[in-house]
Amino acid sequence: MKKSFLLGCIVCFFGCSTKKPTIDKKSTIVTPVIEKKEVITRIPFETLVTSKKDADGYLVGIANRFDFQDTAYKEWFDSRYEEYTTDKQVISEISKHIHQLTIKVFMGTWCGDSRREIPRFYKILDETKFDVNYLQLIAVDRSKKYDNYEKGLTIFRVPTIIFYKNGKEIGRFVEYPRETIEKDFLKIVSGMPYKHSYVDYK
Repeated sequence: MKKSFLLGCIVCFFGCSTKKPTIDKKSTIVTPVIEKKEVITRIPFETLVTSKKDADGYLVGIANRFDFQDTAYKEWFDSRYEEYTTDKQVISEISKHIHQLTIKVFMGTWCGDSRREIPRFYKILDETKFDVNYLQLIAVDRSKKYDNYEKGLTIFRVPTIIFYKNGKEIGRFVEYPRETIEKDFLKIVSGMPYKHSYVDYK
């Protein structure tokens, strides 16, 4: 009788225990994914201006906007700047990207395409508030050259406007737009597919 009672107590003790068996689980460590931000290196161009008129009265050298206020160029520059109306929505989109870039321009005051597009180009820069310290404008002669600045850049039509990011060319506008100048610019600066007007030129 005593043995039966003792056995029953032992069974009851172990059967009613609230302690649960321990399960050895390996701890899972979740490592957060940190998105790396692209580091942009943007070096301003030297501000040295070397522009002058050649024997034919055309501008050659490293130029800036003030050169176009010379009486020889002011009329066509100012009138074409004022008459051009940009697409404000496109300008807003360009503004999201263009401030990471540097721009190099080759143009000729003897060239009708340059006289049309360069005033429009400056209007886009004004409306996007682009810092012109990151712009270099080279006025070339009729052979599209000036002091070897064009060397290695394949300048065969003007205007040629080259966009750089971290020192690497990301695209260029050549002579005239495929759509409008600001829509072409948006494709270049935002990384969308874009082919300039002479991409297949040989």
